[in-house]
Amino acid sequence: HNKMANQVNGNAVQLKEEEEPMDTSSVTHTEHYKTLIEAGLPQKVAERLDEIFQTGLVAYVDLDERAIDALREFNEEGALSVLQQFKESDLSHVQNKSAFLCGVMKTYRQREKQGSKVQESTKGPDEAKIKALLERTGYTLDVTTGQRKYGGPPPDTVYSGVQPGIGTEVFVGKIPRDLYEDELVPLFEKAGPIWDLRLMMDPLSGQNRGYAFITFCSKDAAQEAVKLCDNYEIRPGKHLGVCISVANNRLFVGSIPKNKTKENILEEFSKVTEGLVDVILYHQPDDKKKNRGFCFLEYEDHKSAAQARRRLMSGKVKVWGNVVTVEWADPVEEPDPEVMAKVKVLFVRNLATTVTEEILEKSFSEFGKLERVKKLKDYAFVHFEDRGAAVKAMNEMNGKEIEGEEIEIVLAKPPDKKRKERQAARQASRNTAYEDYYYYPPPRMPPPIRG
Repeated sequence: HNKMANQVNGNAVQLKEEEEPMDTSSVTHTEHYKTLIEAGLPQKVAERLDEIFQTGLVAYVDLDERAIDALREFNEEGALSVLQQFKESDLSHVQNKSAFLCGVMKTYRQREKQGSKVQESTKGPDEAKIKALLERTGYTLDVTTGQRKYGGPPPDTVYSGVQPGIGTEVFVGKIPRDLYEDELVPLFEKAGPIWDLRLMMDPLSGQNRGYAFITFCSKDAAQEAVKLCDNYEIRPGKHLGVCISVANNRLFVGSIPKNKTKENILEEFSKVTEGLVDVILYHQPDDKKKNRGFCFLEYEDHKSAAQARRRLMSGKVKVWGNVVTVEWADPVEEPDPEVMAKVKVLFVRNLATTVTEEILEKSFSEFGKLERVKKLKDYAFVHFEDRGAAVKAMNEMNGKEIEGEEIEIVLAKPPDKKRKERQAARQASRNTAYEDYYYYPPPRMPPPIRG
């Protein structure tokens, strides 16, 4: 034990001797240099970081332990390279310098993995233009390695309410990769006041990823933005794609035991996921006690739903002893009000098994001439010749009993082109999953089957 203590002390003495001449040399250090050496950084790395402190780009207090720890895990060459990149980055709008440095390190590691040389930092935005934009609008800009966030919240003079809710965000795609806020904001603010604009960045290339999310202060402004800017030619031959963005907070879950009730499901999934607010369940047409083997889980926000999806898909979480199949639920797209204003078809649900098409025809033809009636399982479509008759029938028959069951009626939504495309794409991706099936060990989970 003593021998070890001597060795340790011997080392300490040696270190002291090495350090002393350094301090008397011409290199000046800040008082933090010693702290960096004590934190275990190699001498050259500590020196380089200390130089950065001296330039005033970043202060010692801006860096937390996490950043220093992460830097310590690099070899000397890697750490110096990371610091060089950090130094060359434009930090003028970076609020959290420590997180930004961690981002630079993460990107460096990803590049190393791919074996691509660290590129010369690609030309960023024209700083003078960005500065002029911020001065004109009074908005803030927060830059991280993954995104550039303009506003959120905007200045009080623009809007001082709470963060706008569903239907106020648009997705902007097909953005030229070297384009920034100075070109996007003047275009989109024509639609109405912007709450925030988040331009997604690719840390590996230093350019944007070609898409952004813009939240407006009102739904009307978001809809106006779609009208004004969808297919807008922002640069010669470059047209933007803009649509209302649906933050999906609903999951589809299959392989649910058929005897479970809504309460059972809510309780069970609340144990393994967070933020669950509702369960949507459908009964079997001929047996109200049984569900159809699937349900929808509604979460309080997109983030909770995404985390729940990840947990449930990990294969580690079992529900009633089974692994369940999980997918994003198709977003419920609000049909175009103009299209809905022309609908002459009623969707009638919750029909008793004994209800026939003849019974429906008899009940509904009182309100006007019918084109046809089609019953499937426990629901039916009733086609009227005239819109007025359909609306009248809906208002009068909704909630009435037919064959002992209260029926529910809504206007049928016209078939949604996009939804058909999504289903086709899903089908295609399913089929390819089977072709690869034989070359890999079988997955832990049976392929999802949608009823």
